[in-house]
Amino acid sequence: MIHPHTYIHPNAKLATNVKIDPFTVIHPNVEIGEGTWIGSNVTIMEGARIGNNCRIFPGAVIAASPQDLKFEGEATTVEIGNNTTIREFVTIHRGTKDRWKTIVGNNCLIMAYSHIAHDCIIGNHCIMSNNTQMAGHVIMDDYAILAGMCAVHQFVKIGKYSFIAGGSLVSKDVPPYIKAGRTPLSYAGVNSVGLKRKGFSIEQINHVLEIYRFIYNKGLNTTQAIRYIDEEFPASDEKDEIVTFIHQSGRGIIKRFSKNSLDEDLTD
Repeated sequence: MIHPHTYIHPNAKLATNVKIDPFTVIHPNVEIGEGTWIGSNVTIMEGARIGNNCRIFPGAVIAASPQDLKFEGEATTVEIGNNTTIREFVTIHRGTKDRWKTIVGNNCLIMAYSHIAHDCIIGNHCIMSNNTQMAGHVIMDDYAILAGMCAVHQFVKIGKYSFIAGGSLVSKDVPPYIKAGRTPLSYAGVNSVGLKRKGFSIEQINHVLEIYRFIYNKGLNTTQAIRYIDEEFPASDEKDEIVTFIHQSGRGIIKRFSKNSLDEDLTD
């Protein structure tokens, strides 16, 4: 199962049925779970923790040192869950003493040439499409999707079940359940197709739509809209997720697109 032209450090811990193709290098202090396949010319560096039944394609580099000038060589990790696919030439860097780890969850697909920087936390069932670049300390919640060639600013948070259009520059937080697109990145409606595919009922989707109408379409500022939603809307998991996300937003949420927002972006 392990090609003789592969180098594995004696301290690395591999399950018995891991398959590794030629010219791959496994550094010390690495753990790889059952059923995982690692293609040729992959580098798995110190601090990698890779789950079961993962697939790592040729050229990927997992757990290299973070590109952070504050990093002082502290012992940190990259933790990748089960059933996750890492495509060609993806790079995933270890954490720093901020969070001590970089996490990619279960059942994720990280497509070719993407980068996940130090201290990022990627949830379960997430997709990062080709050439997506993610700076440090980003949080991407479960079932979120980034289309190709997105660039995500450090400390941004991306909510559950959201979809961000290809080529987007993501510098503000993206709330759950929505689509985001245009320049500057703006609210583009509720991700109703994605929610239907994940089993949300029409009633749940309409409930989410009504919440976002108050946030983006009623002429209220965010504080006013959230206060109204908190007081007047019936309790639901979706309402709690949206309200909590916005309350905890560190960078502020994306806005509704307008000509004024485009003018402001061009003058920045």
